[in-house]
Parts: sequence; C-alpha cells; structure tokens
Amino acid sequence: MENLPNAMWFWLPGHFSQHLHLALALILISVALKAFQLFQTRRKLLKGFRNFPGPPYHWLYGHIQMLKPGEELRNIRKWTDEFPQCFPVWYGRWPVLCINHPEYAKAVYSRNDPKCLIAYNLLVPWIGRGLLILNGPKWQQHRKLLTPGFHYEILKSYVTPIAESVKVMLDNLEKLVQEDSEVSVEMFEHVSLMTLDIIMKCAFSFQSNCQVNRDSSYVKTISDLTFLVNERTKVPLHYIDLIYWFSSPGRQFRKACRLAHLQTGKIIQERQEALRNEQELEKYKKKRHLDFLDILLCAKDKKGNPLSQEDLRAEVDTFMFAGHDTTASGISWLFYCMAQNPEHQQRCREEIMELTGDQGTIQWDDLGKMAYTTMCIKESLRLYPPASVVVRVLGSHLTFHDGRTLPEGSFIGLNVFGLHRNPEVWDNPEVFDPTRFSPENASLRHPYAYLPFSAGPRNCIGQQFAMTEMKVALALTLLRFELKPDPEKPSIPVVQIVTQSKSGG
Repeated sequence: MENLPNAMWFWLPGHFSQHLHLALALILISVALKAFQLFQTRRKLLKGFRNFPGPPYHWLYGHIQMLKPGEELRNIRKWTDEFPQCFPVWYGRWPVLCINHPEYAKAVYSRNDPKCLIAYNLLVPWIGRGLLILNGPKWQQHRKLLTPGFHYEILKSYVTPIAESVKVMLDNLEKLVQEDSEVSVEMFEHVSLMTLDIIMKCAFSFQSNCQVNRDSSYVKTISDLTFLVNERTKVPLHYIDLIYWFSSPGRQFRKACRLAHLQTGKIIQERQEALRNEQELEKYKKKRHLDFLDILLCAKDKKGNPLSQEDLRAEVDTFMFAGHDTTASGISWLFYCMAQNPEHQQRCREEIMELTGDQGTIQWDDLGKMAYTTMCIKESLRLYPPASVVVRVLGSHLTFHDGRTLPEGSFIGLNVFGLHRNPEVWDNPEVFDPTRFSPENASLRHPYAYLPFSAGPRNCIGQQFAMTEMKVALALTLLRFELKPDPEKPSIPVVQIVTQSKSGG
C-alpha cells in the first residue's frame, strides 16, 4: 500500500503521454486529409478553368497586386475589354471566374446557387444569419416571410419619413452654402447619415436624429462597424477569425457588435411588449405606419411559428446594413452624374417641378410619373453599381451557352462593373446616356445586361425601396440646389464594401 502512490504517479504520466501522442497523430492525420482534399479540389477547379483564358498572373499572389484600391476597377475594365465574355481572377492560388456577358450571367443567376460566404461571413458577428447570409430552405422561408414588407402599400407609407430625412440633409447643406457659397461638399458623409436616418425610421419608426446629433452612441457604433468591416476586408490575415479576434480591430469590432445588439434588442423588446397589449396595439396602428419591424414580428411560417429572437435581430440588422451604405453609394454617385451632366440635371429638375408644382415636396403618386428622372437613376446605377461584384459557388456542374463548363464548387463572380461597361453589350458604354432606358430601347436590351440589383431568385429584395429612396432624394435636392462637380477633386470609383469615391465623394 505504501508503494501505491508511487505506482500511480509513474502510471499517470505514461497514460497521459499515450493520449497526447494519439491526439497529435489524429490532428496530423486530419490536417493531412484536409490538405489532400484541398489539393484534389484545387486540381479539379484548375482543370475546369483551363478553357477560360485571362490576364497573366503571379504564380503565388495571383492578381492580388493588381486589385489594390484605385486600381482594381481600372484593371477590371481593361480586362473586360480584352475578355468580353469572362475571365478568371486569381486570389492567390484560387480562381474566380468573372463574367461580363449577359448570356453568362443568365446561365449563373437564373439558378439558385448559394452565395460565396468567405467575405459575407465577416459580417455574421454583426448582422447574424439573415437573408443576406442564409442559403437553402431557411433562406427560402425567410424570403417568403419578408416579401410582404416590401409591398408597394408599405413602400408608400415610407415616402413621408424618407422626405423628412432628405430635407434635414438639405437644411444642413444649405447652412454650409450660406457660410461659403463656393464651398465644396463631400457628399457621401452627408448622404450616408441621411440613409441611416431613413433606415432607422422605416425599420424601427425610431427617431435617431443622427443628422443633427452626430455624437449619438448608436450612430457612432454603426459608423464604427461599417468602417471596421471595410478595413478587415483589406487584410488577408484578418479573414482568419482566431487572428482577427485577438487583434486590436477585432476587439473593437466585438465591442461595437455588443453595443449595436443591445440597441436593436431593446427596440425589438419594447415593440413586442407593445404588440402584446391588444388595446395598445389598436392605438398603435392608428398612430403610425406599419414598419419593417412590425412585418417581422407578425410574420409566421406555415405552422404558425413566428421568427425566433435570434432571427428577428438578424433580419433587422441585415436590413440596417444592406439598406444603409448601398443606398448611400447609389445616391452619391447619382448626384455626381447629375453634376457631370448639367443638361440632364436640368431636364430632371423641369420634370420634377412640373409634377410637384407649389407643394415643395414629393408624393407617392409622383414617383411613377418621373420618367426621365428614373432613366437617369438607372443610368447612374449602370455606370456606378453599389455592388461591383456578386459571387456565387456552383452547387452543381454548369455548362455555358458556348459549351464551356465548370465543375461543382467553382467560384463565379458577376462582374457588374464590367458587364455594365462592356462595349459588346452597350454602345459607347462610358457615356452617360439615360435614353438607353427609354421604353423603346429597354425592350431591345438583354434581360441580363443590366443587373445593379443582381438577378434571379436571389435578387435584391429591397430594390424598390432603394429606387423610392433615390427618387425622393434626387427630386427634393434638385428643387433646392444646382449640383456642380469639383474639378480639383475628381471622383475615382474604388471597391470598399460598396462602390465609393477614392477622394471621398
């Protein structure tokens, strides 16, 4: 018995050592199997990509050195001219087929292949797994539940809060102009705050006052999150969660996510409590329009089950993200196109003045009558689409119209910027020409030649909301201001999360 402790002491380390060796062996085998799997996958993809010629690339870095901010869209434009159908872009040793032609776009986007989540997964800690991230049956369920939230009757109720937010922005700009009539204004910052204000009103019926009180903690949080996500996309090592979470930006991002979730969680909880009281519910419905959060809270699946708390917050945060910077990008470039083309700006102004008369604002019924203004908006989205690339992963083998094929698992990116400026698809593609979208010309256009909101089953669910916002913003702006370009600050488009100007906008 006296020797038992010594015997146990000698046996335990040996036993532990055996388990440690076994664990290490299993880890090495797993790593080897994963490496072999990646090797086999890459070999299969390389075989499929042999039939798709493209620009020369570095054996290790691929085209990464040519995709730096300020250079990527210029190079993509050049490659589109050289390879007007499609071309592979190499991100290191992995290829993505960039498609620039309507027939190629039709082959891919008429299917229901999942999104490539490599970049989108960076957003999951913030926006959760909502409609933007989801795939498969759950995506279909959410899409069906959320579609009523974008019915024209709902959009109609949004015109007033949109107009209110636009007028606040214009008041702020008017103060700047009164102080200095020759002032050059960086529009993206003002427009971005305006679109955030609009989203808060339309999603939550929440008066953020973010355009007046720019020091609001929630406004700062949303701004920080957008900036941090954008910065993370520029650092390849930060795509690895373990590395990012221990970095200083990673810690800031997690803190900002917690603050954003506290705010949205509080708003959701308060609304749920209000909706539980039937008497309060009736008063509530009479006092205000039905907003996006109401639609979410009332949504039920076939079994009568509502969305979970996690899904609720994910969809609210997704709507916040997807409807904020994307629309800000679209409106900013629309203003830029109007400034660059004064003859079209004046024609839009005349059309809007004729519709609005002395009322000084815009009504829902006016939006459908803004024919030339709508053509100008579409043309600005052609030249400067907010999302320049939309990537899918093939869920099955795909054969294109010319007989070339790609295997399951291949990455395909809709090169929206290249497609919209492809000389094989558009005459004089660099020229701002709204008549491309006149009824007689639109009928001649390939249905997959113009895709600012993507296409097919996974097209942008909020595109009509975005168009409504752009129409109201342009109409009210042209009623009060004349837009002119700043020759000392030329706008060079760069790819951030959305298409922005290198000089700020």
